[in-house]
Amino acid sequence: MFRTALRNVLAHKARLLMTVLAVMLGVAFVSGTLVFTNTLSNALQNSSAKGFDQVDVAVTAETPEDTGDRIGRTPELTEDLRERSAEVPGAASAVGVVTGFTALADKDGKLVGGGFQSQGGNYWGTEDPRYPLEEGSAPHGANEVAIDSETARRAGYEVGDTVRLSVDGPVLTPKITGIFTTDDGNVAAGGSLALFDTATAQQLFGKTGAYDEIDVKAAAGTSQAALKAALDKALSEDRVETTTGTQLADDQAETIAASTSGLKQVLLVFAGIALFVGTFIIANTFTMLVAQRTKELALLRAVGASRRQVTRSVLIEAFAVGAVAGVAGLVAGIGIGAGLRALVGTLGATIPDGPLVVSPGTVAAALLVGVVITVLAAWLPGRRAAKIPPVAAMSSVHATASTRSMVLRNTLGALFSAAGVAVVLTATTMDGSDGQAPMGLGAVLLIIGVFVLTPLLSRPLIAAAAPVLRVFGVSGKLARQNSVRNPRRTAATASALMIGLTLITGMTVMAGSLQTSIDKMASAAIEADYVVSMANGNALSPDVEKKLSSTAGVTASSPLRNAPARIDGKTEYLTGVTGSAIGELTDLTVDDGSFEVGGARVVVDGDTAASHGWKAGSAFTVTYEDGQKQRLTVAGVYQGNQMIRGIMLDNTALAPHQDDPADMQVMVKTSGGVSDATQDELEKALGSNPAIRVQSKQDLSDQISQIFTLMLNMLYGLLAMAVIVAVLGVINTLAMSVFERSQEIGMLRAIGLDRRAVKRMVRLESLVISLFGGVLGIGLGVFFGWAAGELLGTKMATYELVVPWGRMALFLVLAAGVGVLAALWPARRAARLNMLAAIKSE
Repeated sequence: MFRTALRNVLAHKARLLMTVLAVMLGVAFVSGTLVFTNTLSNALQNSSAKGFDQVDVAVTAETPEDTGDRIGRTPELTEDLRERSAEVPGAASAVGVVTGFTALADKDGKLVGGGFQSQGGNYWGTEDPRYPLEEGSAPHGANEVAIDSETARRAGYEVGDTVRLSVDGPVLTPKITGIFTTDDGNVAAGGSLALFDTATAQQLFGKTGAYDEIDVKAAAGTSQAALKAALDKALSEDRVETTTGTQLADDQAETIAASTSGLKQVLLVFAGIALFVGTFIIANTFTMLVAQRTKELALLRAVGASRRQVTRSVLIEAFAVGAVAGVAGLVAGIGIGAGLRALVGTLGATIPDGPLVVSPGTVAAALLVGVVITVLAAWLPGRRAAKIPPVAAMSSVHATASTRSMVLRNTLGALFSAAGVAVVLTATTMDGSDGQAPMGLGAVLLIIGVFVLTPLLSRPLIAAAAPVLRVFGVSGKLARQNSVRNPRRTAATASALMIGLTLITGMTVMAGSLQTSIDKMASAAIEADYVVSMANGNALSPDVEKKLSSTAGVTASSPLRNAPARIDGKTEYLTGVTGSAIGELTDLTVDDGSFEVGGARVVVDGDTAASHGWKAGSAFTVTYEDGQKQRLTVAGVYQGNQMIRGIMLDNTALAPHQDDPADMQVMVKTSGGVSDATQDELEKALGSNPAIRVQSKQDLSDQISQIFTLMLNMLYGLLAMAVIVAVLGVINTLAMSVFERSQEIGMLRAIGLDRRAVKRMVRLESLVISLFGGVLGIGLGVFFGWAAGELLGTKMATYELVVPWGRMALFLVLAAGVGVLAALWPARRAARLNMLAAIKSE
């Protein structure tokens, strides 16, 4: 039986080719993902570990405790503390570290490093071992800076050039005195790093005389553990924490591994989708192969082969196919991993140099996935093969599905579908995250149910295409009959395409609905013409609002300033605003009381009010971060959203209790409204600062739209693998169907059906099956998009369902294109059959 199985594999190489390709693509996706993420993680971990070469023990401020009514304060790491750290037995030196956001512009005035990765720091002394100089010298004074070599290369800077940058205030134009190399992870990821001398860095980052961290180097012969113990003893009264360099490197490695694991999981999900779609092809292929070898299998049964042996022979064939596909997929996956690393580099992100990592786990996973998926998908056809009665099969009476089995299948499909719909509908009534798990469960049940019901659904849906197919005469009529001749085969072929289009459609509906809802939220909540914020999302200096308010043409402005406070023993965040202007800059619906902010009167969003049991006229005591208390009165309760929410009070009441006030954003209204000229004036008033963004409501919407578009395009690209696998499935099914119907096609040719009509028949059959899968996929996708939107609507009041009918039509055209493309080779093969040889074949 083993030799028979191997001979069958070799005898049906062409028919198994598409199955091998389908499995290979899924395995390549899995192994490519593992190779890429392992390579990325290994390179980043090695790079970050080098960054701790100069750190044996790091001294940081103790995390403040949040107890009682007073907000804890972070202790300062002073110069005195650094000097004492350097004098601890076993310490060779101690370096004070200062860091902060530093926006650096290229020669065109555009921000380098993407905002979040734009960092600044201090260069220690004249030769900082952390940052070896490649060119020039160390910076001295406020008018000098050193930049990393990658930024210098990307932006075209050289020693002696003047650069525009900003920290948390006006634009500075220091001269570049040095270019250094670094193993900093932000720079490796495409960011920028600018270094000032220590005094300048402390002043610019608002930490005069203090440090963010003190890095202590151990003397020769002193271990990191011994130095840490000595520092713990010497600094026990200073409210500091110590961490060894080894521990820092390990923590960083864990962080990197965790961040790349998210990417790995996303990619593996899509690889799993491709493999799931591939299982339909495998099952379909082996079902058809078994059907075509009915006499052969019956003869084996007649000469003594048991049912178990027949099943085992089919599984051995599947094992061989899976092993070949697994090896080929692993090789292709290594190429995909290398290609992804190169692609990331061309997109502007920088990955540290390092070897391509092909771990034993990746090899094992590729082979295991290839074999297991193929064997599992072939198990049911193998089991069916073993049940074929020998006498019936030898008499060429094929064992078609019995009425009882179809009734059972349809009953199970109906139950799964009903359960899926019920669970999904129940999930839409739940609150936010509580409904996510039930929604996922319901989606899986419904997809399984529809797949099981697909043979039943195929007849009425394909029959609906009959009027169109009649236009094509005999070819159209034959194509419709062939499509419903074997409902199970049609169902398995169409389901592969259905899965991919379900996901694509669902995500498209959700993305479009979210975009519209966010646009509606911005237009409904914000009356300001412009919103000003930092490029990296950090806080703005209060000077920004002062400059804007004094700019010609500005009629109203208000900062939105966050501050921690204690209310009823819990930490809450207050939003400080300009009370006299905030009503003109926003358009929030007030449910209770009036929108009045000033003195001790505040407004509160509905969720916060409900959590505390407040209403208009309620009073409560707030404890500010300096420990002072004040009695505030709720003037009104408004409908909050993702953009504006919380407790709003006037900054004149909040500012006296803040040592270092900072604004998250500034809202501005102008007499000229939104225009390019007005935006230019505001940017010039802020010194054309690369760190600050001036955005209109449309700019905010476009920025969010770009994010959605980028995500959708990435998801489309990932799901394209599933669609490609589905195309292979249609090709495979049609090709094997043509082989199976060779005698029939030969007879049709003999009685007058020409080659062109035969081609048309096969193409129309493929088109009908693909459109059938497309209609099911688009219908399910719209339903899931609606359901997910209903779940989101519990957290987003402005959410509304938007069905992009244009894209839905495009997806249907895509499904039709899949059918036409998939039929090219099978149709050509059918037309080229020798009619006499086909008629003689058995």
